[in-house]
Amino acid sequence: MSTPFYVSPQQAMADRAEYARKGIARGRSLVVMQFADGIVFVGENPSRALHKFSEIYDRIGFAAAGKYNEYENLRIGGVRYADLRGYTYDRDDVTARGLANVYAQTLGTIFSSAAEKPYEVELVVAEVGETPEGDQIYRLPHDGSIVDEHGSVAVGGNAEQISSFLDQRHRDGMSLAEALKLAVQALSRDPNGSEREIPAERLEVAVLDRARPQKRKFKRIVGRQLSRLLAAEGAVTEAESSEEDGSEEE
Repeated sequence: MSTPFYVSPQQAMADRAEYARKGIARGRSLVVMQFADGIVFVGENPSRALHKFSEIYDRIGFAAAGKYNEYENLRIGGVRYADLRGYTYDRDDVTARGLANVYAQTLGTIFSSAAEKPYEVELVVAEVGETPEGDQIYRLPHDGSIVDEHGSVAVGGNAEQISSFLDQRHRDGMSLAEALKLAVQALSRDPNGSEREIPAERLEVAVLDRARPQKRKFKRIVGRQLSRLLAAEGAVTEAESSEEDGSEEE
């Protein structure tokens, strides 16, 4: 009778973590960043249908890097959780912290289960507050841990280098145009230190805008509005940033 091959629990977990990290690293990076009027989501995404960013609830947005089919399942589950909790209790009871805890439990259970492979995803859950001090950004790695982030966060293949670049340059009170251009500049940096140009049509951009009069604060920025923001030298007026709201809502 042959002796079963033994792998220590520590080594098994390390192997699963390495597998998940390699899968996430193959995906394009994305940035979630605070600006004066809310939180902006910026990522390189040539697809117009397979979104990296989505609305979860009134003031809550979702961003993900990694395998689309896996994070899409998580997004749908988050929407169902938010809708059920808001209907059963109150809309104010749906929070980014609560949603992050739900995602953490799901990712942690899958990561520690020997019966299935770990999810190759890294998530960001963000909630815009009434003031910048009330904004919340949570990063959830593949193992289900929760990291409370402030200012800016990057996830995906080149996240460490991008995060270091943003930490040195991000500041409180930036306009949307300034934050967007900083995010694109960070995403344009290759691991070898060189820079490349990312055209507007390859960018996916969305915001949680606290100044928006509607209850739902999430909106996508596309087309001419995105081009104007990328070309702007400074802050844009509120009229410019809201001109195309009707065609840009999800």
